[in-house]
Amino acid sequence: MHLGDGNIRKLLTRYSVPAIIAMTASSLYNMTDSIFIGHGVEPGHLAIAGLTATFPFMNLTAAFGSLVGVGASTLISIKLGQKDHASANKALGNTLVLNIVIGVLLPAICFPFLNPILGFFGASENTLGFARDYMEIILLGNVITHIYFGQNAILRSSGFPNMSMYATLLSVAINCVLNPLFIFSFGWGIKGAAWATILSQSISLFFQMNHFRNRNNIIHFSKGIYRLKKELVRKIFAIGMSPFMMNICACLIVILIVRGMREHGGDIAVGAYGIINRIVFLFIMIVMGFNQGMQPIAGYNYGARKYPRVMEVTKLTILCGIVVTAAGFLVCEIFPELMIKLFTTRQELIDESVYGMRIVFAVFPLVGLQMVASNFFMSIGLSQKAIFLSMTRQVLFLIPCLLILPQHLGTLGIWISLPVSDFVSTVVTMTVLIRQFRKFKAL
Repeated sequence: MHLGDGNIRKLLTRYSVPAIIAMTASSLYNMTDSIFIGHGVEPGHLAIAGLTATFPFMNLTAAFGSLVGVGASTLISIKLGQKDHASANKALGNTLVLNIVIGVLLPAICFPFLNPILGFFGASENTLGFARDYMEIILLGNVITHIYFGQNAILRSSGFPNMSMYATLLSVAINCVLNPLFIFSFGWGIKGAAWATILSQSISLFFQMNHFRNRNNIIHFSKGIYRLKKELVRKIFAIGMSPFMMNICACLIVILIVRGMREHGGDIAVGAYGIINRIVFLFIMIVMGFNQGMQPIAGYNYGARKYPRVMEVTKLTILCGIVVTAAGFLVCEIFPELMIKLFTTRQELIDESVYGMRIVFAVFPLVGLQMVASNFFMSIGLSQKAIFLSMTRQVLFLIPCLLILPQHLGTLGIWISLPVSDFVSTVVTMTVLIRQFRKFKAL
């Protein structure tokens, strides 16, 4: 089914379902890490709090990964829509080189200062050891992680969404086998969870690289595509700057949240945020699956100047995003304790997590709308608008709330900050989206 003239609903299903399966599996993979750590490492509540202190690092590595991976995959979709296969292949080679360079440099810079960084991120004396044990292994395998996620994004944008799904499912399946083996059988503790993550991604990466070696594919490895081209790198970074800034802001936000939780509620509050973050992430990843399905369709048709099709796929994806986050709202407002008990049996941690979850999910249905609308601009290469929208929620609204409200309300102020910023940023995002649609109609 061709991206330029196929049925939009069928195209979105074809591209989204594999991405949703992959993203959901990836989210469950992160949840199982936390579940195994919570039940298999003693004391579990401190191990979860230590893992939570590594979240800013995850956002930081994701920021650089999305700068290259999302930028390159969107550029490739646009180039394919323009029938410029040579540039699409060069983008593949440049992406591989950029991911290797960033994947090596980031750990080299962070390793000498790991303890101070984790302390700044919110690790306490009780949780620093757990956080360091986990991050040492993750940083060692950072280059593998960058290449793995970059190649997966290109698989989707080059017309192989099922292959991208299989690569993710393979990684998840291996991780789910290795996690209990390393943590329980080998007694490696939290280090076992980190090793399981890196090894599973390594095996899946081999599967991806084998695909791009096939010269019968339009996008494939070949001579002459690995030399960095200034214009290509500039375009990749320009498009990828929006998710990069979004993840950098997310890194700063998580630091503010974790440090605030530690100051006003101690390690129990930090652990509660870590658990809620994993549950929120599950529904967010499903919406991201729809976004990833929308991206090649919107990018291709924008490149082909078929604006009505761009608007149609965006509206349909927004509807799907709202349905997903509304389902998350219902589940987590009605059965919060059931969800929390998957991670811990410590009643103090359960009580704090249930309290926070009810507040965090208060306006959650709006999050799906806001995410898809923001991603729309990134999908068609309008990076400045995408950056603006990604910054409004996090910089203009959420950060001021996190700096002011906890000083008066303690941990309650932190929990309230999240739904407040979600609501206001959704209003801004929809205003910008409606204006863009009017421009398309005029064209």
